[in-house]
Amino acid sequence: MLMLPTAIPPDFGAGAVFLSVLVTQLGVPVPAAPVLILAGTMAAGGETSYGSLLAAAVVATLLADSLWFAAGRMRGRRLLNGIVRFSLSLDTTIRIARNVFERYGAPILSVAKFVPGLGLISAPLLGTTSVALHVFLLWDSVGAALWAGTWLLGGAALHAEIVRFAAFVRANGMTIFDVLAVAGGLFLAWRWLRRMQFRHWLATHRISPDQLDEMMKSSAPPIVLDARPQSVRDREAYRIPGARPLNLESSEELSPELIGRPIVVYCVCPNEATAKRIVNQLRNKHIYHAHALKGGLDAWERRGYPVEPLSTDFHTAHASPEALDAGEEAAYTVRASLSE
Repeated sequence: MLMLPTAIPPDFGAGAVFLSVLVTQLGVPVPAAPVLILAGTMAAGGETSYGSLLAAAVVATLLADSLWFAAGRMRGRRLLNGIVRFSLSLDTTIRIARNVFERYGAPILSVAKFVPGLGLISAPLLGTTSVALHVFLLWDSVGAALWAGTWLLGGAALHAEIVRFAAFVRANGMTIFDVLAVAGGLFLAWRWLRRMQFRHWLATHRISPDQLDEMMKSSAPPIVLDARPQSVRDREAYRIPGARPLNLESSEELSPELIGRPIVVYCVCPNEATAKRIVNQLRNKHIYHAHALKGGLDAWERRGYPVEPLSTDFHTAHASPEALDAGEEAAYTVRASLSE
């Protein structure tokens, strides 16, 4: 039986797996998968047991996710906004996660750990809902076992290859942990580069609440689009004065008679992730005068600017130049798919 080189501490096992998974699930942007794969390789070599490794991973996941669930229940959307603002993952958007959980409910926790971003946001997001704690823990346990078990079995399946690679690394004066450290550093650098690219986009394609207020007072006010999901609008039934609903699921396109005016998109994402996606869709359709509102509706309110209640037909109206001229509600839409 091939064995991992002795450069790896003989007591590596459940403790290291527990610590690695706990740190990752608490939100530190360092993946636990490499450690789980290595632990699976050691289990395949008889150096530790699968049961203890799997138990350590599940317990660490439940501990971290329970803390996030409790924090979400106490802090609500403020916590979610903070996670999205400081997360290095561009895949972590509240809108996507909320839509997934509204469609599938708590059972989606069984696969959430496999989806980038969704695994981090799922626990605090469910904490903001009425899901019972025991239901959350049940499905979170299932998801943790499937996620950790998959990586452990993957390490076992690649046992021979990983042992040979570890021997090669050791023969060149390093250990497998040096390799993990280098890989982790490169991973963080890549994630940080993505974040810097996103911030550069925001610097050139978003406007502040003060700028929007000035635009709305001008002789050519912009079309303001409310990109919040309907579930959020139902709970927070107000808007920036004159804002129009944007239905991403509609197959209709923005009316050609209206695209000559400036467009401002807002949502509730602190990093304007949803608004960025919508603005890019509009720009791909050669509409280059669209901007995202910095900080979304929350920032508009914090600056003390007025909001108004949603009318009863806010969700059901349709876009037309006549409706705009008449001051009626209009739902401006853009294809979710950019294929023509």
